[in-house]
Amino acid sequence: MTRPARVIINPRAARHNLEWVRRHARGARVMAVIKADGYGHGIARMARIFDAADAFAVAAIEEAVTIREAGIDKPIVLLEGPFEAAELELVHALDLEVVVHNHEQLDMLVGAPKPRVLWLKFDTGMHRLGFALEHAKEAIARARALDIPLRFMTHFANTHHRGDASVHAQMDRFEQLLACEAGERSLANSGAVLGYQRAHGDWVRPGLMLYGVSPFDHEVGADLGLLPVMTLRSRLISVRQVRAGEAVGYGGAYVCPQDMPVGVLAYGYGDGYPRHAQTGTPILVRGIRTQVIGHCSMDMMTVDLRPVPDARFGDVVTLWGEGLPIEEVARASGTIPYELLCRVRMRAQYEEGEP
Repeated sequence: MTRPARVIINPRAARHNLEWVRRHARGARVMAVIKADGYGHGIARMARIFDAADAFAVAAIEEAVTIREAGIDKPIVLLEGPFEAAELELVHALDLEVVVHNHEQLDMLVGAPKPRVLWLKFDTGMHRLGFALEHAKEAIARARALDIPLRFMTHFANTHHRGDASVHAQMDRFEQLLACEAGERSLANSGAVLGYQRAHGDWVRPGLMLYGVSPFDHEVGADLGLLPVMTLRSRLISVRQVRAGEAVGYGGAYVCPQDMPVGVLAYGYGDGYPRHAQTGTPILVRGIRTQVIGHCSMDMMTVDLRPVPDARFGDVVTLWGEGLPIEEVARASGTIPYELLCRVRMRAQYEEGEP
């Protein structure tokens, strides 16, 4: 028997979520964001599963190479653009689209092999990447002189809050800037797809929601009709009785308040589970909710088996996914779902199917 730590990827759930995007953003094309190794799900795998998307978005050319080597020929957009001029030959060879967000990148494009499409990104209020609005007209003029098909993009800072005034202000700035400009627009990330219809534009760029996770604070994917794509599973490898007052695990971080059964499962921070998850972080044993206790170690975790007194060696444990929203685990462990998803791909074995 191999070590039972498993990452189960559900293609049916992923395709459901992509279709959910289309229903919410009717008329807009879908640029599926699969950067960071497909949010930890496997970039080539997700490109194949999301074959109904109109394009893919990645952060770096290495990710685009992986997709092309997997035989995917759909449009690919480099969200951060070229990092150096030498990349542009490969950009051309791979038939990529590039986002340009500063004048240094525009300089790189002069006389270089042309990308398939050029996206200009404007800073409408997030103040991370994008041309400042006072320099936008100059950037547009320079981009048009390159004679490359031109499109426009911005990114929101606060769509994880429903009804946030700053989102509307960013939309206003973007629309005013481009009122007299021809070219397709892309504004909407997952939160804007679901919460800000005005932002849908010509292209939407869903990321987190494609994987079944809510982009909104204090909501979970199931509330929005989304299905979890990733489920972490393992099994109990030990069940023992521990007396009241005895400490469990490294540093004695959990002291048993009474005589109680404690389970050990084969999953740890070496598999991508957050070591900073605190006692009380939810977990399922045989489908019954209980809690993590003590500190997660490299290969193992300990769980409270009082809610499952008849638990046995080999029982299935769900760390998040089907039956246990990752959003709850993230909140309990003081982080966000993005980080949990992206850090998983360490040594746990990946499988495709329904959990």
